[in-house]
Amino acid sequence: MSEQTENTQPLTPPEPQVDDTQPIKPVKKKSRRWLSILIGILGFVLLIAAGGYGGYTFGVEDRKAVQDSIVSQQVMEQYQFALVDIEFKRYEAAAQRLQYIISKDSDFPGAQEKLTEVLVLSSIPTPTPAPTLTSTPDFSGAESAYQRAQQLIQAQDWANALSALDSIRKLDPSYKTAQVDGMYYFALRNRGQALINQEGNLEGGIYYLTLAERFGPLDNASVQLREGARMYIIGASFWELDWAQAYNYFSQVGAGWPSMWDGTMTASQRQQYSAMRYGDILFELQDYCAAYDLYQLAAGFGNLDTAATNGSSEAYQICYPPTAIPATEAPTAAP
Repeated sequence: MSEQTENTQPLTPPEPQVDDTQPIKPVKKKSRRWLSILIGILGFVLLIAAGGYGGYTFGVEDRKAVQDSIVSQQVMEQYQFALVDIEFKRYEAAAQRLQYIISKDSDFPGAQEKLTEVLVLSSIPTPTPAPTLTSTPDFSGAESAYQRAQQLIQAQDWANALSALDSIRKLDPSYKTAQVDGMYYFALRNRGQALINQEGNLEGGIYYLTLAERFGPLDNASVQLREGARMYIIGASFWELDWAQAYNYFSQVGAGWPSMWDGTMTASQRQQYSAMRYGDILFELQDYCAAYDLYQLAAGFGNLDTAATNGSSEAYQICYPPTAIPATEAPTAAP
């Protein structure tokens, strides 16, 4: 009989062998992923903050530039008003305006010199007017002058309109300042144009247009007209002294303002005459072709005078000589 004893405990299956050749999967660490997310959020917030700061800085600079432009315009306007105050001997007001200009822009051209001039003028004693019987100012005179100035401007009577405006400023310098300044500009501008275009008073027209510029910028037509009048005056200064320069200036004036005149000759007439005389000089210098071109240009304005007619004919013959026709041989008779 076998002595093997029966094992009553259940047998457990052997544990499976682990294959060491299989790769071990890395264990994900949740803490590192959250750290990356947190860093990304912080970076995004920093980008937003940087963008906001940049926009704020740009906005501040832009607003500063706009403010500087406004101040510059105000300073220019105050300087123009100061010149008007000096013109009407309102030295205290002019000094205040100039001091304001210097406080805003110490390098503003002419401001310091004008302030010195005003302080000197204001120190000169003026006669004290006799006291009036009434202490209440009467503004009816200024109002009456204002209405009269409006009527004269509508009638295009610029000279008398300016006189009425001067009366307003003498009676009450503070009366409707902005409206009176605008009327001054309009009357001075049109007075200057009328003197140049209608009366041939070029110097006077330039003067009034320059006065109008103190109240506001001139329109392009007025600026060009003033420049044309200046060139006319310069060209006239060379008359009978330097025909080349005279022709140079009057060819420009004649091209833009042919009817402009100074009471003696129009610009186109001066252009023609100076072209003839400059042509005579070129003819004497034996520059015949250039002389002929000037004679032809002068002929476009009208008849040439005797000297220019003779010079033009001779210059043409020299500059454009007739072409010689070659002689043809006579046919020989047949034998």
